Parts: sequence; structure tokens; C-alpha cells
Amino acid sequence: MASLTARFLTPPLSHTAPSSSARPRTRLFAGPPKVAQPVDAGRLEPRVEERDGYYVLKEKFRQGINPSEKVKIEREPMKLFMENGIEELAKLSMEEIDKEKSSKDDIDVRLKWLGLFHRRKHHYGRFMMRLKLPNGVTTSAQTRYLASVIKKYGKDGCADVTTRQNWQIRGVELRDVPEILKGLAEVGLTCLQSGMDNVRNPVGNPLAGIDPDEIVDTRPYTNLLSQFITSNFRGNPDLTNLPRKWNVCVVGSHDLYEHPHINDLAYMPAMRDGRFGFNLLVGGFFSPKRCAEAVPLDAWVPADDVVPLCKAVLETYRDLGFRGNRQKTRMMWLIDELGIEGFRSEVVKRMPHQWLERESSEDLIKKQWERRDYFGVHPQKQEGFQLRRSSHSCWSCPRR
Repeated sequence: MASLTARFLTPPLSHTAPSSSARPRTRLFAGPPKVAQPVDAGRLEPRVEERDGYYVLKEKFRQGINPSEKVKIEREPMKLFMENGIEELAKLSMEEIDKEKSSKDDIDVRLKWLGLFHRRKHHYGRFMMRLKLPNGVTTSAQTRYLASVIKKYGKDGCADVTTRQNWQIRGVELRDVPEILKGLAEVGLTCLQSGMDNVRNPVGNPLAGIDPDEIVDTRPYTNLLSQFITSNFRGNPDLTNLPRKWNVCVVGSHDLYEHPHINDLAYMPAMRDGRFGFNLLVGGFFSPKRCAEAVPLDAWVPADDVVPLCKAVLETYRDLGFRGNRQKTRMMWLIDELGIEGFRSEVVKRMPHQWLERESSEDLIKKQWERRDYFGVHPQKQEGFQLRRSSHSCWSCPRR
């Protein structure tokens, strides 16, 4: 897939001093990852190859792979969407589906590539559907449509607001999925590539566009990333066979509401020679077995290169990531193995011009910033309006 590029103007920078509070100060990252051992050149051979428009694991790298990888090899999950496999699957009863291992794996595993999670143990025959909602922005028309979907399921239907600024709807029946997918597209939504070994919802500043102290409005960047990741809702098979899930955020606040330290890739606003762009953190994640804070990639990209950089990092992870024990398949494990310079070199190879500038010293995030509590009523950047923030929503209204 060709690289995408967009041009952004340098944002106006705020110099407003933070209000005094007792809250913790902003933390950017912890120490460096583990020191890597020298890597054999053969280890840098990509483990996947393109076949018929999809990326598959090469036969020589299939020894010791985990069960999820075997399911992907047996049948390409994205065919359920890109080749309309969901239409035929939705016509089958649950009894018919459970008779065959392949169709059972379809509803329990492969449908997660369409954002559908079967609740086999606790709600057999019902699905949770996770959407893609970059930066958590939703319209009234979109919200009404989601409400109409869950309303038909009565007490079995409900919706969640997630910690990654996203919607999840529950109670969905398989037979309704093709129609729901069409309805989502009509209101500008998608649930594609939101589960399993895919990129999760791009996160940005929850106060984007209205915070008087924001560094940059993150919405254009999270939208661009989401469009790239799903190829504008058409499906992007270049990025759907990752070793594990992968998180990305764009930071626009001094408060780090976006939690860059737990994202696989975090864009940290910084200037270089009068140009606006981002320093980069990589590898952050947490799990029951390990918690790792993101570390500096020692790289800066101009705003125009947000997508090419994301593409290069994802392709590095896709090509070289470990596919054995799923507790050791997140991107930080690859960084540990290659070392941060080795990982960076692989990213550089996959950049459009095989070039990546070193980190900028002109960081725009104030390290001594006192993290604000954004619940309640606060002034916003638009004159005559104030921000009202509750635990799950944010809106503005005229001052009274």
C-alpha cells in the first residue's frame, strides 16, 4: 500500500502557566529497555510474505507458533469482510456453526477482525461489537444509530464507553451483522480491524479543540491514522496479521491524558528548526505478566510524516515480531531482542526514503506541568463558552 501524506500547519503554542495543585507532575517515560544481545542477520528476515493480497506466515517460521497464529493460517480472517464471507456465515444457525471447527473458529476468533466478540461462555449466540472512533469523537446521528441497534435487543442490548475513547455495543446477534455493517458505513462508522492482532482505536487528547492549554489539536492526526489503518473502511490487509494487538496515541496535552507510556507508539509534540512535528515513544504496554513503559525511539518526524512513520513501525513489528507464547508477543519484546538502535534501524529501512531524523530537543510538553482534573466546569478556548466534563462525556455550552 502506498504511503499517505498530509500537510498540517504549525499550531499556535500556549504559554499559559498551569494552576497550582497537589496532583502528580507529568511523567514522560521510564528508563531504557533491556540491553539486547547481538542479532544474527538471519533474524532480520521478514517472517511473513504477501500471497493473494494478504500477509501470511512463511512455512519456515511456523514451528512453535501459538494457536491464534494457526487459526490465521487455516483461513484468512479478513476474507470475512473483504470477500463477503460474513454474508454466508450470518445465514447459519449457531447449531450449524458449531458442527464444524472452521466455522466455530470463525465466530470465536476470526470475527474479531470485524470487531465482533462472541460471548460463548456467558451469553452464547450474542456478540459484543467494538467500533473505531478516533479521538473519541462521535456525532448525534452516529450515537442515535448505535442506540437503534441495541434497542431491538431489549435487556440484552447495551453500550460501553471504553478507556480508549471508543464505543462497544453488546447483545448483537450474528444474523443482523451484515445489516449493521451497512448502517455503520452510512453514518461514517466502522468496526473493522478493532480486535485481535490489529491496531486499536487511535487515542488523542480528550479535550482536543477546546482546551485553552492544548499543545495541538490531535483530531486531524488520529483521523488520518484511523483512515490509513482501515484503508478508509475498506480493509487494509497489509496491517491485519500483526503478532499481537497494537496501540497508538497522539499527545496534545501537557497533562498526558492520552497515556503515551502504555502505547506501542506515541507521538509527542516537538519543534525542530521552526517545524512542528513529533518525537516518538515506542513499546509501552501492560498485561498480567509484564508492564513496560514506552521508551524513546530517538526519532522525530514532521507532522507530514505521521502516517509513513506509523506504517514503518507497524511493518517492522509485522515482519519481525515473535509469534510463539502470546504473553511475549507484544512489540516491546521485539525491541528488547533487537535493542532500541536495532529496532530503529529496521524502522528506518521501511521509511519512504530510508531516513529518520534523531529526536528533537525542542520538546513542547512541559515536564513540570501539574496534571489537571478535567471533571467539572472549566473555561474553554472559544470565547463565551465553557467546558463541562463528566466521567464519560465532554461538551461545551455558553457561559451564563
